[in-house]
Amino acid sequence: MSEAPAAAAEAAELGRRLQEFLGRYYRRVRVEGLRPLAGGAHRQTWAFDALVEDGEGQQRLALVYRSGPPPGATGGMPIGREYRVLRAAYLSGVPVPRVYPLTDDPFEPVEMLVMERVEGESIARRILREPEFAEARRLLPRQLGQALARIHRIDVVRHGLDDLPAPPEGVAPARHALENLRATYEAVALVPSPVFELAFRWLGERLPPSRLRTFVHGDYRLGNLIAGPEGLRAVLDWEGAHIGDPMEDVGWCCVRSWRFGHDHLPVAGLGQREELRAAYEEADGPEVEWEAWRWWEAYGNLRWGIICIMQARRSLDGHEPSVELATIGRRVSETEWELLHLMEGR
Repeated sequence: MSEAPAAAAEAAELGRRLQEFLGRYYRRVRVEGLRPLAGGAHRQTWAFDALVEDGEGQQRLALVYRSGPPPGATGGMPIGREYRVLRAAYLSGVPVPRVYPLTDDPFEPVEMLVMERVEGESIARRILREPEFAEARRLLPRQLGQALARIHRIDVVRHGLDDLPAPPEGVAPARHALENLRATYEAVALVPSPVFELAFRWLGERLPPSRLRTFVHGDYRLGNLIAGPEGLRAVLDWEGAHIGDPMEDVGWCCVRSWRFGHDHLPVAGLGQREELRAAYEEADGPEVEWEAWRWWEAYGNLRWGIICIMQARRSLDGHEPSVELATIGRRVSETEWELLHLMEGR
């Protein structure tokens, strides 16, 4: 079968499955305009419209379908858990695409991930540079703090999220995260980095006390959100959600690489740390301690540096030859430079 007929057959089969899935919750459903979107290498994303009829009449829903992790994949979140995470975030007031159906029971089996299609911009460099986002750039640092406070207040028990990855009982989230990162580093590093070795020692000597364990997004940064001219519209990419220290998200949001060249603005290249902190605490987020923030920001830079090594190894080892992946490996030096500044107390 040629590529075009194969794609058409795939779309037809997916359309049939989506119509059947949504048909369990609406009297009538018609799927229209099904089309693939650019996405990750391992998970497909499709946009479509659904004409549905319920007790309130007919309506048109702009939706997105995301496939689950491929069979045998070691990473990625199962569909059922990702649905519960998105459902919990939506019901907790986080700006996030609404999932369909929005069931009363978080444990009701849901085998397809279908969500609202939120229009807007997700490419970080456009948000940071295009004139139409000038007002958004002014508002986003505070909006990011407010949304993050809501994320950290998600009630994991109420929303059936007790099965999220979490540190073992009695082990501080910071220690657990650092030990796991060390194991990853030792598994992927071809040549030891003196700066990374120093960073591991520095972090190990300054472990912050663990007083809180909350829901953590796990990848909260510019590039994983949708913005419009008025600012934040939706937070995306929840596959890394887990239980941990809320300062992990705060520190990750300020990693130098997520500033995309606007290094003088530590909060995602958009604003100052004080703007994020004030909005976060005003929205009932836990009180922020700078030393814990500094620790998690340093940890985040180290984590990204090790991810850069992992990305380069995917190409250099021949598993996925790619100039882009190899280039990411060269960014290790950026994280080393930032770590040196953070460790000297800049």
